[in-house]
Amino acid sequence: MSYRAPHLAVNFLSENFTGTPEESLVLDVACGSGLVAKLMVELGFRRFVGVDGSKGMLDQAAESGLYQDLNQALLGSDPLPAQPGAFDVVMIIGALRPGFVPVSVIKEIYQAAKPGAYICMSRVDPRSEAGDEYKVSMEQELQLMEDEGLWTLVATKEMHRYMLNFYQNYNEGEQNEHYLNGTMYLYRKAHNES
Repeated sequence: MSYRAPHLAVNFLSENFTGTPEESLVLDVACGSGLVAKLMVELGFRRFVGVDGSKGMLDQAAESGLYQDLNQALLGSDPLPAQPGAFDVVMIIGALRPGFVPVSVIKEIYQAAKPGAYICMSRVDPRSEAGDEYKVSMEQELQLMEDEGLWTLVATKEMHRYMLNFYQNYNEGEQNEHYLNGTMYLYRKAHNES
């Protein structure tokens, strides 16, 4: 699987970020092996806290030497292990989809952000009824939080060729590939919560 999402998301953040990368504390939610942090270091970011549900992924992230702290948590089942109001940037790339991370986690990542912080999220657009329902539910939550004055939308972007998906055609015995599309969202937490 050719996973372009971290590159696309970090570029998307960098196009809109107005803070000082060197001084910013980043919460990397569903951090996996640490690819997002590796890409953000190229932009000057230096301070990272990672969270993932897989011990194996956290071990790989630790090998990068980029994280000041790494915590294991099954998002949606366990509370997000992050200090409230502590982070200048919160990233969650690729995990917001049915069967991975529930929509309710969006409020938790919001709470981890400082006033004025950037919250960058990406979501793959799976071709399924569950994926469609998840997208509707997620976008309703995002809009509700904006309507409540909790944050403002900085930018959103549809991403074509977001993720390469291989599948096996068992009837013909051949392997095919196609790209799934995705969506990036960037919000800025309100300086004064309503």
